[in-house]
Amino acid sequence: MSNAVPQAVGIDVGGTKVVALRVTSEGKELARSVRPTPADDMDATLATLVAALGDVSGSEVVAVGVGAAGLVEEGTGVLRFAPNLAWRDAPIAEVVGRAAGTRVIVENDCTAGAYGEYRVGAARGVAHVLYIGVGTGIGGGLILGDSLYRGAHGFAAEVGHIVVEPNGPVCGCGNRGCWETVASGSAITREGRTAARRHAPLAARAGGDPDAVTGHMVVDAARDGDAVARGIITEVGRRLGEGIAGLVNVLDPATVVVGGGVGGAGDLLLDPARAAFVDAVEAAQYRPAVPIVEAHLGMDSAAIGAALLALEDHR
Repeated sequence: MSNAVPQAVGIDVGGTKVVALRVTSEGKELARSVRPTPADDMDATLATLVAALGDVSGSEVVAVGVGAAGLVEEGTGVLRFAPNLAWRDAPIAEVVGRAAGTRVIVENDCTAGAYGEYRVGAARGVAHVLYIGVGTGIGGGLILGDSLYRGAHGFAAEVGHIVVEPNGPVCGCGNRGCWETVASGSAITREGRTAARRHAPLAARAGGDPDAVTGHMVVDAARDGDAVARGIITEVGRRLGEGIAGLVNVLDPATVVVGGGVGGAGDLLLDPARAAFVDAVEAAQYRPAVPIVEAHLGMDSAAIGAALLALEDHR
């Protein structure tokens, strides 16, 4: 009888990249693959998932989980709609399962991220958790009473698509002024490109082309002390904190974990978010403090969470 410890592969499908990790039951990374997401081609993205799985799979792998940005239908593993990918009714569980030769668990990426942080990350042991993933867009995940909350259809916590600015910027979901249009990586990119047309140091980071400025360039410039870039991050952080305040009013979590690609901006983003949160949340002086903390698993929360959920299902 083999004494090998069961392992799982978790795959995070985002708007810009597909990350596959092979991990242990404690979330320890054993292998990694990162591939660009062909976001405008659903079949090509599904093929990328299969290729990423092949990159990291091994004989000890007994379970596969996928976290995908969008509306993942509970029980079917079908991604019904993705606001920032060209995915409609994508049969993720079927396609990846055929390649894996095993049942594949598919969750919304931030639902998986919430579980990863709850099991082995910043919210370990916390019974009521709100997870906010800030990347190309904004997603959410919920742990309520030590249980992962998915809603009636698996679509819970699509918090990025609460309209906060009617007639604001067009969102990937088709509406205008969704929270993610003013408080995500896309917002940082948009404002960074606008600023770069009048602020040469930002444009210089993109070879002089304002339209080539990315959110990561803005964050790097802010870290280097660029006042214009810091102003952009501060404003996006403020809008992030205001939105978190509204969600805390509704959900009453014990802690809020911020992850995703832009969550890695750390206190540059989170300090203004925390300040805005205290100003906006109901009765801040009368309620227990609700810490807003950076994800311990960084950008790997969703992949690790998906893998751990798959291992739970396998048992």
